[in-house]
Amino acid sequence: MTIHTLLVANRGEIALRVFRTAARLGLRTVAIHTDLDATAPHVRAADAAVRVESYLDVDAVVAAAVAVGADAVHPGYGFLSERAAFARALEAAGVVLVGPSAEVMDRMGRKDAAREIAVAAGVPVVPTGEDAAYPVLVKAAAGGGGKGMRVVRSAAELEEATAAARREALAAFGDDTMLVEKYVERGRHVEVQVLGDAHGTVLHLFERDCSTQRRHQKVLEEAPAPTLDEATRARVRQAGVDLAAHVGYTGAGTVEFLLDADTGEFYFLEMNTRLQVEHPVSELVARVDGAPVDLVELQLRVAAGQPVGLAQDDLTLVGHAIEARVYAEDAYAGFLPQAGRASLVRWPTATSAAPAAGPAADPRGATVVRVDHALADGQVVSTAFDPMLGKVVVHGPDRESARRALVAALDRTAILGLTTNAGFLRALVASEEFRDATIDTAWLDRHELPRPEESQARVVAAWTQAMLTATGGTGEVGDTGRVRPSAGPFHADGFRLGGPPAPQRVGLDRPVVVERAADGLGGAVDGVRVVQLRAEHHTVLLDVDGERLEAVVDARAHEVEVVLRGQRHVFRRPDPAADRGPAAGDGTLVSPMPGTVLDVRVVVGQEVAEGDVLGVVEAMKMELALRAPFAGTVTEVDAVAGRQVALGATLFVVEAAPDAPGSAGTGADSAGTGAPSDGAHRDGGAR
Repeated sequence: MTIHTLLVANRGEIALRVFRTAARLGLRTVAIHTDLDATAPHVRAADAAVRVESYLDVDAVVAAAVAVGADAVHPGYGFLSERAAFARALEAAGVVLVGPSAEVMDRMGRKDAAREIAVAAGVPVVPTGEDAAYPVLVKAAAGGGGKGMRVVRSAAELEEATAAARREALAAFGDDTMLVEKYVERGRHVEVQVLGDAHGTVLHLFERDCSTQRRHQKVLEEAPAPTLDEATRARVRQAGVDLAAHVGYTGAGTVEFLLDADTGEFYFLEMNTRLQVEHPVSELVARVDGAPVDLVELQLRVAAGQPVGLAQDDLTLVGHAIEARVYAEDAYAGFLPQAGRASLVRWPTATSAAPAAGPAADPRGATVVRVDHALADGQVVSTAFDPMLGKVVVHGPDRESARRALVAALDRTAILGLTTNAGFLRALVASEEFRDATIDTAWLDRHELPRPEESQARVVAAWTQAMLTATGGTGEVGDTGRVRPSAGPFHADGFRLGGPPAPQRVGLDRPVVVERAADGLGGAVDGVRVVQLRAEHHTVLLDVDGERLEAVVDARAHEVEVVLRGQRHVFRRPDPAADRGPAAGDGTLVSPMPGTVLDVRVVVGQEVAEGDVLGVVEAMKMELALRAPFAGTVTEVDAVAGRQVALGATLFVVEAAPDAPGSAGTGADSAGTGAPSDGAHRDGGAR
């Protein structure tokens, strides 16, 4: 068959990425969208668009494909990408799914069935049930992505952990069947990118390492895997091919393995029957005649019934690639989901075309930056969808050059208006542990990276605010290098007759003294020497006490926002007239994130003990339990199950018992602190 019109049943960066390849191949592209996404970037990028009630509505998506005359549908990842019912509905409507058959999805989509297939294919599997000693991993038999998954370290924890995993699995997959497997404490997540066609070809495009995870949510991915010896590497790749061939797989898929770092053994985890979030790292290292492969193009070729057109020996591995996922979450406050309007967005400049734009090989020895995203200035980020905003991917001749290039790229990533994990990613990639490839799948659950300190960002904020005050808000630098002053006759610029400009007192989260030279380009902030090198388009480049700092700054009436090294800092001027609000430890529990109340377990008048769960809030697939900060009586319940709540909304109030420890306002861990000990991401990592 020939594909002329392609509908993409997805949104965001993956829809844009598929559209780029389709456009290069001359295909007509069609987007679908909900009301919330009516003007989203993927809608604007397509040749046509169709409204649907939900991205998960199988009937509506199939009807849209038929209505626009689509020959094929690309599901992207997430949403309907691994739903066998969707594949069958498309087949019944005469539309091709860019992916494997419904039968293969059925067989590989359930972990219990996939395990049996792996055994039949001669692929090693993790010991299960009574064969596995504690700690064990309780996980959903259906689906993936960290949904319905709990680590259990003793028999006493098993019942509660299994119940929580069942709830998540039932909500996500409509199936609460559980598996119990051996939990590998020091494991590495290694996966093989496979590609098969209907003509008997099954290839691998080498392997990836996705060990840098948090609660089964992938954070960084790289190719090739940096810690494998060549013998193990060959066995892992062959195991991926063997499994795909055994099940008759067609299209692009990923076979995931868990490598036990202590024994060197590897075990089959699951197969993802779709394109992965991390597919760009494979595209950048897998080369044909020196050019990066385009997995989407190969998917479309297979979907059209054509041979892949490649043999294993045609593929060569060149260099090293690393991907960082940028999420709307506060990594230094329990990874709580964030929402809001992205006022300013700065992604690093791509230094080479993505494969979707054409076969362009990077120059020898050079590093390449690729950014896949769908976020621009002014766009609203909602908790209605996955929190991933984009991916920053680099390729270099070796791992260390790629790692350094990724640090530099994340330095140039700035999202203002809401908090993201970009600063956390930058710190993680720059860490000795990632440099030395010693991070295992549980490392981020055992360690905390310190929050970046604010002193340098405060210097940038104060200097920029003083500069804007002196220039009437323009910050413009003239041809002579001097900052142009405001033309207003009453403008306050610190001028003093017969002397240098007077120091300016800038109000941030605390008062800061700024001294500026007459030319506006030199001075000091709280005694720290500053030289201004550049200021334009919200970006400032300063020499601060001998260190060059480049930051994106947005100064508004009551706050200055700075993104430095990817990390967002907000300096709010205190309002002396504002209500100070309740004192810490007063028993008021507020929503730690915008989301939905999932469960309410108390009523007014109920007595609670310290640590009792009062309710559960969910957003972006994370559940967070709100616990009583001390023993006492519930005096207010403003939470209603199923109701959406804003960040900071009061949900419960507990009045401390007279003799309760901490009732004087000390040490109460209210929901406002966002301690996510009970939180669990229910998506993301498996994609």
